[in-house]
Amino acid sequence: MFQTVLFPIDQSREAREAAEVVAGIVQKYQSSLILLSVVQQTSASESPNDDIMTSPQKVEQLLKDAQAFFSTQGIEAEILEKTGKPAFVICDVADEIKANLIVMGCRGLGLTDEGSHDSVTNRVINLSPCPVLIVP
Repeated sequence: MFQTVLFPIDQSREAREAAEVVAGIVQKYQSSLILLSVVQQTSASESPNDDIMTSPQKVEQLLKDAQAFFSTQGIEAEILEKTGKPAFVICDVADEIKANLIVMGCRGLGLTDEGSHDSVTNRVINLSPCPVLIVP
């Protein structure tokens, strides 16, 4: 049913909690798991802060840590690191890899510069080329 599961991750508590659900789905359906993290671009007018999602090195470590977690569950996960606006990148990657399911935590990083009234999760729900499971 779910041959390919895309799990976009950030450093949020919600993403960590969703990892258990992802592991259960991948094991039950013997799915391929793709872990995605998006390095957020900062414009010239913005000063980069210490946010992990703007540092390619920290995002790479986040992905490796997540891959190690799934490995302890007996799951091989492929990792992808992309740059851009998270919701759009998540949906583009889902389309490219022909994902059958995207699993996300309910909040993640919350509101971003993508829109003051729209969370990344809401945008993914509205733009996704496949079903989206939101883990509360």
